[in-house]
Amino acid sequence: QHFWRYTADEYGWIPEERIRRDFGPADLAPLIREAGIDGVVAVQARTAPEENGFLLRHAAEHDWIKAVVGWVDLTRADAAEAVGALAGRPKLRGLREVLQGMEDDAYCLREDFNRGLRALHEFGLTYDILIFHRHLPNAAELVDRHPGQVFVLDHVAKPEIREAVPDKAWTAGMRALGERENVYCKISGMVTELRGREDWDAALLRPYFDVALEAFGPRRLMFGSDWPVCLLRSGYARWAEAVRGFTAELSEDEQAEVWGGAACRAYGIEG
Repeated sequence: QHFWRYTADEYGWIPEERIRRDFGPADLAPLIREAGIDGVVAVQARTAPEENGFLLRHAAEHDWIKAVVGWVDLTRADAAEAVGALAGRPKLRGLREVLQGMEDDAYCLREDFNRGLRALHEFGLTYDILIFHRHLPNAAELVDRHPGQVFVLDHVAKPEIREAVPDKAWTAGMRALGERENVYCKISGMVTELRGREDWDAALLRPYFDVALEAFGPRRLMFGSDWPVCLLRSGYARWAEAVRGFTAELSEDEQAEVWGGAACRAYGIEG
């Protein structure tokens, strides 16, 4: 999930007026209580150094914010030093770049980017992969360059959802990435990838969950809300209820993985 103090300059990517406002811990706390969630990971929503301090301050003030995924420009010459300076901050557990927004689809394969990314493994930080479905082959190549690095694929790689029949290329890409055992996957972001329709139901999205489950298995799947972006198509409780339905047929231990175990392991969260 995300927090932000909205300004048009810093959050120009926010697509609709209904979420062009501030969202903070006080807004989220009652929603996670209602949904039975006792801890969250706060993920960067802007590519600015100030984002790290903003999120870490929230995490210091609220025990239920268990981890922060921040941002560093990994292409900068001193990226390793910048990563090292952040690595010691309490609750800083990973970094993310908005790869989906880059003009170059192969941005993640740049040598300078990969040089910076190598520093994360040295400091035990996770890397979140934020891409569109078309980037899946490049994501697999990126992962192969860093076999010791823990990765988390965000939003099931954002497939375009028009019907309850997943695209074959997306399905193949998910299966290929799932073969890399150092990659986890967030069950999130699907409701905002609807195309040609405003509303959704669990039956529409269930086949996409099934692909992710087959590709990654329950030990590498984690629930994600993508709040407040999810509010464009769903309330927090409705999305959590849908995912609980998706996981209902799993064993108790497997459900525990999706609802916390996998995230704790991926991000190094204790308890």
